[in-house]
Amino acid sequence: MTVSGVTRVLVADDQAVVREGIVMLLGLLPGIEVVGAAGDGEEAVTLTERHHPDVVLMDLRMPRCDGVEATRRIRAAHPETEVVVLTTYADDESLFPALQAGARGYLTKDAGAEEIAKAVADVRSGAAGLSPKVQLRLLERLSEQHGRPAPAAERPPARPVELPDGLTAREAEVLALIAEGLSNAEIAGRLFVSQATVKTHINNLFAKTAVRDRAQAVAYAFRHGITGTQQ
Repeated sequence: MTVSGVTRVLVADDQAVVREGIVMLLGLLPGIEVVGAAGDGEEAVTLTERHHPDVVLMDLRMPRCDGVEATRRIRAAHPETEVVVLTTYADDESLFPALQAGARGYLTKDAGAEEIAKAVADVRSGAAGLSPKVQLRLLERLSEQHGRPAPAAERPPARPVELPDGLTAREAEVLALIAEGLSNAEIAGRLFVSQATVKTHINNLFAKTAVRDRAQAVAYAFRHGITGTQQ
């Protein structure tokens, strides 16, 4: 459990030098306590059961049990524990399975201390902790699916008229704002509604789309083109 505003973090990476470096880096960040370090996904699952961390920083390519499977098992057994992927890879084969498994954040290992701290804080507050590079890749993937190039400054295409899974226009708008990384409070401010209303829309759209958390909602939004400004 979190005590006095301290976020308890577990680190999982199969390379000892990298793992120890991440632990050392986290130890310098205020408000973060490292409660364990795992050398593979199987150990990450075991240590999560033992220490109940608030956040797991998860590498993807590890022996015995890879990061995607470990994320899936941790999120299923401990939904209160968030997972932030911290990996060398930002390719589609790594990114999308990790988000679908329940990871709420995704960083590459060139991320600095401030970026890691922000991602940890974001997922603890209920937002998605995605690096700018990863967000750009999600937008590029969406543009590719629509058969058009994706200039860096261009917004994604407008969402189709027919919304999937019975989503209402307002639910789709809330989903699009989740995909932008906004918190419930920020969504409420953007739409000029109460946070309670936002929570109701989120509960409804989660039920309709069968997603478990905001990271899966982000993946769903990009997969179905539900992003960008309402038209």
